[in-house]
Amino acid sequence: MTAPPDRPAGGPASGRSDPPPGGRLTELVEVMDTLRVNCPWDRRQTQASLAPHLMEETYEALDALAAGDQAAVREELGDVLLQVVFHARIAQERTDGTGYTIDDVAAGIIDKLKRRHPHVFGDVAVSGPDEVLVNWDTIKAAERKAKAGGDRVSALDGVPMSQPALSLAAQLLRRAQRAGVPADLVDPGTGRRDEVGPGAGAGRGPGGGGPAGGLGQELLALVGRAQAEGLDPELELRAAARAYADRVRAWEAAEPD
Repeated sequence: MTAPPDRPAGGPASGRSDPPPGGRLTELVEVMDTLRVNCPWDRRQTQASLAPHLMEETYEALDALAAGDQAAVREELGDVLLQVVFHARIAQERTDGTGYTIDDVAAGIIDKLKRRHPHVFGDVAVSGPDEVLVNWDTIKAAERKAKAGGDRVSALDGVPMSQPALSLAAQLLRRAQRAGVPADLVDPGTGRRDEVGPGAGAGRGPGGGGPAGGLGQELLALVGRAQAEGLDPELELRAAARAYADRVRAWEAAEPD
């Protein structure tokens, strides 16, 4: 049976059309506006105070994805989306010229996606996904150069250095590889296996006052090995950690109370 023209198939029996895709995002913005004005807790928040929540909600979404629980994924993506809307709502209150709105955020990513997909929104032809990635990196490099105002730029510009160490190493290696950086720079010879042992890293790296080496260098080389085998080192370590946690829980369950 064909739905009447005033509503889509499967729409409400009242004849009222469902909101268009993305229509409820407008309602979310309105709810956030109301909370920011009327809720004492929401009114007190700053972007700095929300930062831990943004990270926490992202990790919870990753957990839901790893568990394959789509209902949980939907819920956690909503929590991540809330953080985006909340940050933008706070930003629009600034009066120092640095403020922006959720529409500015959306406009920025729309412009970026169109700019970096000239094979979709322009007249560029590509042979497949690999060429799409090459074009993406070329366009990003041009964007970095434009932002630098003509100053020399690095392929590593924009990499968030505060992210977890393993994902940082993976992103640095990906960027460097795409930029044609020699692979032997991953291991400059400062982290020989015979240097690794109790106390081998003392006096070096963070807090040691010298160049990083030893175990840290081996970890960096392992990240490079994982990527060479087409694996994501962050996900591999996360899977190993989950398996270890399962073994610990099994051991605990087997222990007498």
